[in-house]
Amino acid sequence: VVKAYLPVNESFGFTADLRSNTGGQAFPQCVFDHWQIFPGDPCETGSKPFNVVMDTRKRKGLKDGLPDINSYL
Repeated sequence: VVKAYLPVNESFGFTADLRSNTGGQAFPQCVFDHWQIFPGDPCETGSKPFNVVMDTRKRKGLKDGLPDINSYL
């Protein structure tokens, strides 16, 4: 038995990788455990939080770049 914490955004494809690398012998049992602050500044180009925001915006079909605060006022 292996117990580990795996961030959700890094878990996509994990089950398939695990099963293919173990010949189908291993399988994960995933359970939500906790929230954690994502360190860094999402407004800083090139930072990990910035990349997560940009990937999410792209996946949702939103415009590239961070929106201006005035668009919410």
